[in-house]
Amino acid sequence: MRGISPLRWIYLALAVWGAVHPMLYLGQWGVAHGFDLGGLTAAWTVNAATTGLAWDLLIAAVALTVWCLAEVAVRRNWIALLAIPATFLIGVSCGLPLYLFLRTAPVK
Repeated sequence: MRGISPLRWIYLALAVWGAVHPMLYLGQWGVAHGFDLGGLTAAWTVNAATTGLAWDLLIAAVALTVWCLAEVAVRRNWIALLAIPATFLIGVSCGLPLYLFLRTAPVK
């Protein structure tokens, strides 16, 4: 990938790390408890710490989505919309650096 700046490589590496690393833990949980969406959401509210973290991530995901939509409306960088499903299907740890990677592409 010629022409990618060192900063964009960092964003891309963080997006990959943010996709893979959390999934290792979710995969372990799924193997131990079954791939039950109800059980997973119940685990998010097992105590105040996990509930606070779940809300923190949800609010960050919504803020990233609003930012992404607002900027795409102005910049017309439609590919950056990929960050939205990445955020909600994988996590903010993937969606945010993916958005930054896509946003910092050279303007054509």
